[in-house]
Amino acid sequence: MGDQGFLVQKPGFATTAIRAGHDPSYCTSEAVVTPIVTSTTFKQPAPGEYKRFKYGRSGNPTRNTLEQCLAALDGAKHALTFSSGLGATTTIASLLSQGDHIIASDDLYGGTDRLFRAVMTRLGIEVTFTDFTNMELVKSAFKKNTKLMWLETPTNPLLKVVDIAALSRLAKSHGDVIVVVDNTFLTSYLQRPLDFGADIIMYSLTKYMNGHSDVIMGAAVLNDDELNTRLRFLQNSLGIVPSPMDCYLVNRSLKTLALRMEQHKKSALTIAQWLEKHPKITEVLHPGLPTHPQHEIAKKQMTGHSGTFSFRHSGGLKESKIFLSSLQVFILAESLGGYESLAELPTLMTHASLSPERLELLGITDSLIRLSVGLEDIDDLIKDLDQALKLAFE
Repeated sequence: MGDQGFLVQKPGFATTAIRAGHDPSYCTSEAVVTPIVTSTTFKQPAPGEYKRFKYGRSGNPTRNTLEQCLAALDGAKHALTFSSGLGATTTIASLLSQGDHIIASDDLYGGTDRLFRAVMTRLGIEVTFTDFTNMELVKSAFKKNTKLMWLETPTNPLLKVVDIAALSRLAKSHGDVIVVVDNTFLTSYLQRPLDFGADIIMYSLTKYMNGHSDVIMGAAVLNDDELNTRLRFLQNSLGIVPSPMDCYLVNRSLKTLALRMEQHKKSALTIAQWLEKHPKITEVLHPGLPTHPQHEIAKKQMTGHSGTFSFRHSGGLKESKIFLSSLQVFILAESLGGYESLAELPTLMTHASLSPERLELLGITDSLIRLSVGLEDIDDLIKDLDQALKLAFE
């Protein structure tokens, strides 16, 4: 796995992020920075024989370097990258066959919900959405044909935290059920789901792992060799692969992941604590707060929370629109995990594909605001929220 012999002891997270997968002699003349190899095809010494690469869809030196680094950061054996987070999700779901059954979190990223509800079901795969914070509901959701359990923790946008270890044990008690955890909100720096029994970690690398809002990419990280072989086949067969340039950019971004996540974590918790005291805020959904209903589970399986959390205010749609339109440092935009702070209204933006009935059932209301706290000065962000709330409720 590249230049891994530089330390006798096990390296720390930041060191691994900088060195894992990188070998200065790999495809270059001792380059310190991983090169961007754009070739779509590679010379073969004889017909049907190749050294390491033969065609860019099947493998690429820049992509392989990124995948090795991603695997190392989760303490895993394998990582595969895809052209988007939904591309990774689609590939993982393609492990299933017609007639199989998925159990999924009821509170999901809108794109995942849409894929499962509108595409997978049309292909003959059953999907049951349930609240993974209620173990009795989860137990009742299992069927004889259940083949995959899809978790988000924390969930999007309600920030529910689910017990990965308990759910993984439950899944395995029902046979060969693949447990997938979407770890986009936390990254490998704050949570490592494989350590708690998950089979596959899914990432939207678009978010914190890249962290610069300039690349769309996804990944699957795992230990199981047989699952890796199946996913490699699907990665090549479906062709949902990222470009060498994008792989270079994400690999570059991983080098500062530890530093960025520490600042995201610190700033978001400070702002969440400030919001809790604001007279117009009725609820702050941040797993790091003692008031969060799954705070104890969060402490058990997380080493902190990222910059993304939600809150509810005492107004409605009118106040939400005024508040969001009045922000000056926070940018009104979808997505999360970049260096810039973002704010959005899930009912009209990231989760607009959900029906009004489903939004109401989940508790995603017009007073629910999701923040992605970036790397600006904390004082500037708090002042911005304060002035926007004053305008919304004047």
